[in-house]
Amino acid sequence: MNPILDAKTGLFVALAAFAIFYVVVLVRGLRAAAQSGQQVKPTAGGTATGFVTNFFDTLGIGSYATTTAAFRHWKMVRDENIPGTLNIGHTIPTIAQAFIYTSIVPVETTTLILMILAATMGAWLGAGVVSGWSRKGVQLGMGVALLVMGALFLGKALALYPVGGNAIQLTGTHLIIGLVGNFILGALMTLGIGLYAPCLVLVALLGMNETTGFPIMMGSCAFLMPMASARFVKEKKFDAKAAVGLFVGGLPAVLIAAFIVKSLPMAQVRWLVIIVVLYTAVTMLREALRETVVAPDEKHAEGAVTL
Repeated sequence: MNPILDAKTGLFVALAAFAIFYVVVLVRGLRAAAQSGQQVKPTAGGTATGFVTNFFDTLGIGSYATTTAAFRHWKMVRDENIPGTLNIGHTIPTIAQAFIYTSIVPVETTTLILMILAATMGAWLGAGVVSGWSRKGVQLGMGVALLVMGALFLGKALALYPVGGNAIQLTGTHLIIGLVGNFILGALMTLGIGLYAPCLVLVALLGMNETTGFPIMMGSCAFLMPMASARFVKEKKFDAKAAVGLFVGGLPAVLIAAFIVKSLPMAQVRWLVIIVVLYTAVTMLREALRETVVAPDEKHAEGAVTL
């Protein structure tokens, strides 16, 4: 048997096992949420958010920043529950992306597996920290993270980063840098900063073909998100109905984007995302500063809506 195909088959089996693990964790988490009085039936707004964000996510835009913007604009999820809701709600669509792009995009298997392991370990440690943060801590952390994400998007739009080389693997020092970088990105992802854009920048800086970044970033997220989700479910730091809406709307969006649309002229979309991300970052930081003045429960009740 071809060792490359054998390793990739093993990766798919492991991914399927992680998907099963996630479903078990999710079912238990939703059951506990329902028993505590939470609504678990997705709303139309939550499902639409899942569809739109995962559609563009599949095409390489990323979903975390745009979902955060939607959650905050329509007051769908309390700020302290946004990181957990993002990780839990986007897991199933991301696993679907990983299966699709790992199958069709060439990347050296050892590099792929090691990069995935690094991101997964970072997410496991990061989720344990973030799930215990206060509302104000999450707001400050996400605000700074979104500013970083906005800067990365801006740099990409202005072509400030190299477009990458032709390599489909990392070796030596480049591999070590890649592993350390993906470990950090995995930890940051649990805070709500998406891994897609910075991972593409990372692989391009290391001389890899940017397209090769797709299975690396999607595979990393597909493995790390179930692990992070388990920590957030355990701590009950997520919004059940919003999380369900994300994957109910997100899964068909992934299939449509990957197999029907395949690609779009994304330049204008990226500029729109930059504006939305930076605006959300500023409002998140402003809310964090207000937390010392306005009681969290009182502030959340102002103008709260269900979509």
